[in-house]
Amino acid sequence: MTELMEPAMIVRRSLHDELIDRLREMIVTGDLEPGTKVPEQNLAAKFGVSRTPLREALKVLASEGLITLTPNKGATISQLTLEDLEEAFPVMGALEALSGELACERISDAAIGVIRQLHDQMIRHYQAKEMPEYFRCNQEIHNQILAAADNATLTSMYRSLSGRVRRARYVANISKKRWEQAVSEHEEIIAALVARNGAALSEVLKRHLVNKFETVKETIRSAGVGNLQEA
Repeated sequence: MTELMEPAMIVRRSLHDELIDRLREMIVTGDLEPGTKVPEQNLAAKFGVSRTPLREALKVLASEGLITLTPNKGATISQLTLEDLEEAFPVMGALEALSGELACERISDAAIGVIRQLHDQMIRHYQAKEMPEYFRCNQEIHNQILAAADNATLTSMYRSLSGRVRRARYVANISKKRWEQAVSEHEEIIAALVARNGAALSEVLKRHLVNKFETVKETIRSAGVGNLQEA
């Protein structure tokens, strides 16, 4: 197996998928800032790829609304608007709800065990006030539920919207009260999953996302976040 010579270099897996994931993460976390031109040459060098696979990856991200492609001008990081989120969050909530229903029908005991371990780890990060680590565990729990749903069409639709939703989370100010509420909702998620109660899991996943969007909107109203704009 080829070893990674440099942390940023991409090897194995599917080059196309890995490249998309790396670029998406850079956009979601703000490493690539909204409104700026995509530095194609620098990114190609960073990841050790040619411009061709990079541009193919940018086309996928453009279909997700994360990149704007302009003929003869190249690619720029899309601005995230409140209008975008008002469209994306309800659809994402419906997809989360469906993933919960299907997961309860199909999930194995082993997969539930993995999710419980992630939940316990997430709680430890919450107690230590380690927000980045908390969010990583949080996201992986949702990813594992989606995987347990075992529906390729659902997964494709979910991933096409998840970048916009995650970008909003990164710029929103989460209060102590909302963080406590989110943890309580995750306790409900685990309980419903263990009981394989699809209706309960569907409801709490949808409510969880609605409450997350309320946090985003409060941030926009109170602070006018830089890369979340009124459309």
